[in-house]
Amino acid sequence: MGPPETSETAMNLVPRPNDLEAYWMPFTANRQFKAQPRLMARAEGMHYWSTDGRKILDATAGLWCVNAGHARREIAEAVHRQVLTLDYSPAFQMGHPAVFELANRVAALLPGDLDHVFFGNSGSEAVETALKIALAYHRVRGDGARTRLIGRERAYHGVGFGGISVGGIAANRKLYAGIPGVDHLPQTFDLARQAFSRGQPEWGAERADALEPIAALHDPSTIAAVIVEPVAGSTGVLVPPRGYLERLRQICDKFGILLIFDEVITGFGRLGAAFGVEYFGVLPDLVCCAKGITNGSVPMGGVIVRKFVHDAFMTGPETAIEFAHGYTYSGHPLAAAAGLATLDIYAREELFQRARELAPYWEEAAHGLRDAPNVIDIRNLGLMAGIELAPAAGKPGARAYEAYVKCFERGLLIRQTGDIIALSPPLIIDRAQIDEIFGRLGEVLRTC
Repeated sequence: MGPPETSETAMNLVPRPNDLEAYWMPFTANRQFKAQPRLMARAEGMHYWSTDGRKILDATAGLWCVNAGHARREIAEAVHRQVLTLDYSPAFQMGHPAVFELANRVAALLPGDLDHVFFGNSGSEAVETALKIALAYHRVRGDGARTRLIGRERAYHGVGFGGISVGGIAANRKLYAGIPGVDHLPQTFDLARQAFSRGQPEWGAERADALEPIAALHDPSTIAAVIVEPVAGSTGVLVPPRGYLERLRQICDKFGILLIFDEVITGFGRLGAAFGVEYFGVLPDLVCCAKGITNGSVPMGGVIVRKFVHDAFMTGPETAIEFAHGYTYSGHPLAAAAGLATLDIYAREELFQRARELAPYWEEAAHGLRDAPNVIDIRNLGLMAGIELAPAAGKPGARAYEAYVKCFERGLLIRQTGDIIALSPPLIIDRAQIDEIFGRLGEVLRTC
């Protein structure tokens, strides 16, 4: 494959800033980046264009969020109309029509009695909200001893204090105290038993049984909730073993523990279904969402809860605030407008079905890299893939980072976490672009 295409229009659209120092970048090696910055100028469809005019194929949907592709005119026009009509409405004790419509439409995507939505502004806020709902639910029912939360190793649940505490990434909380009363399930991944599994691994459902001794250790009557990602995305696309989520549901039911699915990544079509809840056929009590809800265009997140959870709060005087929680920008008019336009695109273009139909082709293309140098595992589900590389001697993470930089230089955007390459393209991708992603990545891996 040749060098990435360039565009004079893109080159002239956004000039490169002459001073990068003031901006403290998130989750970035700032000094390394600012010495050799990678700056985007614009985006459209499946591509970005850099400030030096190079066309870059997006194999990550931005950060797992641009599911309908970039620069969708329908979303831009909806936000434009909204900012000229109602740019902001107070979120407390007031509302606006669009946010109620969006809540109804999001709830309609979920099965069972997951029928109420609490909005925030991000996945991190969605997780914090879900954890607070879980704790408060037990208290309003007179079961205030349930204060413990159970997360899982190698889980990512955002960057709030609750999220880093139930999350299973030590580096994300080593500078902070976290919150007390948290324990963790073992991770579901085992390279020796699961390497090169296609879809859900056959081995590993028994890892869910670890919840039993954890409950016995702490006394199950003290545990409020278990939170897991149906598919752990940010730590390398860790696909749940067959039967694992079902077993977690059974144990939570046995002990009266709420089950929370963090679907910030898997929500809105990533697996070929609206949510992992539908894909796996397991009904949790709360579902966190964000990212794809607005196609990444305006920050938004939310928690969808089952009717019995919501209704537990609807007691006492009708003049009382039932749940003392929320954000200035909860259900922001611009985010609601973007969300409604995004859902229209998903439905009109049948993008969830498209992802489901493309998943087998994506799987074959991903596993076509099995014999590439240093590849020790490939994992996939829906339009997600994780390609794990053997670490360079004494330099963990260096090999995958080298691949990340070389891919960008060759016009391909991937994600790297440790020595794992993560891929999650917009759902508008076609077969030729799938071939381009894995063809270009294969070329790069042969040089790393």
